[in-house]
Amino acid sequence: MKTNPAIAVIGCGYWGRNHVRTLSELGALAAVADADIARAGALAEAFDVPARDIEQILRDKEIDAVVLALPPQFHADFALRAIAAGKHVLVEKPIALNVDDAQKVVDAGIAAGVTVMTGHVLRFHPAFEALAEMVADGALGTIQYIHSHRVGLGKFHAENDALWDIAPHDLSLIIALTGEEPSDIRGEGSAVLNHLSDFAHLHLAFPSGIRSHVFAARLNPYRERRLTVVGDKAMAVFDDVAPWDQKLAVYDHKVWKSDAGLEYETADARYVAIADGLPLTREIQHFIDCIRTGAPARTPAEEGLAVIRILSAGTVTHV
Repeated sequence: MKTNPAIAVIGCGYWGRNHVRTLSELGALAAVADADIARAGALAEAFDVPARDIEQILRDKEIDAVVLALPPQFHADFALRAIAAGKHVLVEKPIALNVDDAQKVVDAGIAAGVTVMTGHVLRFHPAFEALAEMVADGALGTIQYIHSHRVGLGKFHAENDALWDIAPHDLSLIIALTGEEPSDIRGEGSAVLNHLSDFAHLHLAFPSGIRSHVFAARLNPYRERRLTVVGDKAMAVFDDVAPWDQKLAVYDHKVWKSDAGLEYETADARYVAIADGLPLTREIQHFIDCIRTGAPARTPAEEGLAVIRILSAGTVTHV
């Protein structure tokens, strides 16, 4: 009796290779596939698994699940094919390029009774998990504002602009922290290199009264990966570029009203100790556990659909 589900990786590019390595380490890698046969073959040899044709993988009853790490324009179609074949699916973000296709993936997964999980890997980062726990416990007080900045140089995709490529990370985090989808979405974008936005800005308002903004850029001279949560008791920053022991900082700043107006008092950062663990390893282990137990996924396809709704509403089209 096998102890792990057998999982194949379809798509052996940069991120697909990370999935292959991690699944191999977890003892769940069954096969790899890629349109580039030579690339798939080299990876298969390195990790001692077969390189298979995609149709062979979908027909193979011994393969329980697939990870889809393809160019985004192929995600929805291949997810639907895998679900129709009875496979559990972990599909990288974005799960589709429009709301209708994302909804089809959600509906198909529900009808088939399989786990369909979105690859929102930062939901499994120990620093974010600690931040989410602080928010849930009220350590920051009532949340008033959340903003994220995710900027750097590249990557430049033929189909995806900066918003669709970069912002899903932070939108999944913001949805998790607020527990709701925004009721108002306003997008701004600037295209510099071609017709796709290299800089994108989303302004979000939530039914609870929380406000948020997301700034994503792929034409920036430095890397920034920062999510800031402003509460009425304290503020917290998840900085994924910072050293491990400084990734989650809390500022016990105080702001209050007086007869003189608004006054404030600053405090030095205090760093929250976080558990060890690679987010991708934790994500894939969670996927394996969901397949084994039937437990709901932390990042189900429904969350991927929610992100697609926000991206679609906030997209700026350039001629």
